[in-house]
Amino acid sequence: METISQAAGCLQLLYISQTPRSEGEILQSSNLKTFTFSELKTATRNFSPDTVLGAGGFGSVFKGWIDEHSLTATKPGTGIVTAVKRFNQEGFQGHKEWLAEINYLGQLHHPNLVKLIGYCLEDEHRLLVYEFMAWGSMENHLFRRRSYFPPLPWGIRMKVALGAAKGLAFLHNAKTQVIFRDFKTSNILLDSNYNTKLSDFGLARDGPTGDRSHVSTRVMGTYGYAAPEYLATGIALCFIFFSNLIYAVIYPTGHLTAKSDIYSFGVVLLEMLSGRRAVDKNRPSGEHNLVDWAKPYLTNKRRIFRVLDTRLQGQYSLNRAQKAANRALQCLAAEPKLRPRMDEVVKALEQLQEPGDMRKSTQKERHVNARNPSSDKPTAYQKPSASRHSV
Repeated sequence: METISQAAGCLQLLYISQTPRSEGEILQSSNLKTFTFSELKTATRNFSPDTVLGAGGFGSVFKGWIDEHSLTATKPGTGIVTAVKRFNQEGFQGHKEWLAEINYLGQLHHPNLVKLIGYCLEDEHRLLVYEFMAWGSMENHLFRRRSYFPPLPWGIRMKVALGAAKGLAFLHNAKTQVIFRDFKTSNILLDSNYNTKLSDFGLARDGPTGDRSHVSTRVMGTYGYAAPEYLATGIALCFIFFSNLIYAVIYPTGHLTAKSDIYSFGVVLLEMLSGRRAVDKNRPSGEHNLVDWAKPYLTNKRRIFRVLDTRLQGQYSLNRAQKAANRALQCLAAEPKLRPRMDEVVKALEQLQEPGDMRKSTQKERHVNARNPSSDKPTAYQKPSASRHSV
């Protein structure tokens, strides 16, 4: 395991050396608030377990408090709530992802991207401070304990899908040209009005430049969401020195483009329509992989009901459900060139939004949420411990 871990660090060093901007340039150009480690200890009650919002492969996220005007850290319970992400101290990968978040969220601003407030770089400590998203992740609402996360109505699901699509479209535009690379329901966060914000840019990459059609990179992400052309289309060789021996380690590499994100969006849209996970080994044989199981039903109006979440009955017209399913199917095309652009997906989803649906959905959510004390509200960044890995 140590050999593999050190090899991973070696390979990542090869990638970081291709980054055109240095760490100092990234930090200086970000215009973010700089926090000391001591300040963030105060803001989170010394990173108390009571303030933990979630954990992942990167580390843990804590609830913290800062002054609304000066943005200085304050004692818990005063000021405004934030989410403080503390990266694991061991290994190079955590630092690389910390820097990637600052590189992108420190420069990119959009209503559908989570706001990065500041960072801490002190000795071995790497932390980030974000705006707090009161209703947590879309993953929680779709798949977590139903007594705590009541099922989202059709109108809100379509609103969330549109917001996520707008966020990706912004990243993909000609000026920005960023590939998100790890689009999934746990990286879609919701504020108190169910507005969508994309989070977790640790694996994001700049898109291809010049006459290059794609970016060749190590295959990373989450199983079930990755596009087929991104999975093991090549290899990378890395030599490492360990225990007085030289090892040659081979890694799979993939072709990464904006169309890779669009495939992932198709998977997420299908999860929203079906209420099923992209991969669920607890399902019967033949239903483990959502895309493989659902595709035959998506083009048939008489069979599409087999895919749609039974908790959504009576909330949508069959015509709109069919249009949403067709859009998901287009995003899931095996050939990247057959997938739509993200701005085209936005236009299609805008046509599925109806104010009447949103009013009914919001009223239903208010009725459900009124039964839950405010202290029991879901919180942001609740992710599984292995949220990111090679696929």
